[in-house]
Amino acid sequence: MSGARVTPIRPVEATKPRYLSPEQVCDIVPGMTVANLQELRKQGRGPQYRKPTGEHGKVIVYAEADVYAWVEGSVVTTREQS
Repeated sequence: MSGARVTPIRPVEATKPRYLSPEQVCDIVPGMTVANLQELRKQGRGPQYRKPTGEHGKVIVYAEADVYAWVEGSVVTTREQS
């Protein structure tokens, strides 16, 4: 086996989260407005968000995966489907 070629194993790179502004979230979710998203934040009903500038900061971002998970978690079953 001397002389056999061995391909080194490359470490799997962790996928970096993609962060979205409220406006970008509205581009993903049809009919959503920035005002609706703000109201959902106040009510604690919208997708998870982050405030990288601190509790009193004005910058709000959403992880793209959290937005899709929130939408997918809102499935409503009709009577015909139950």
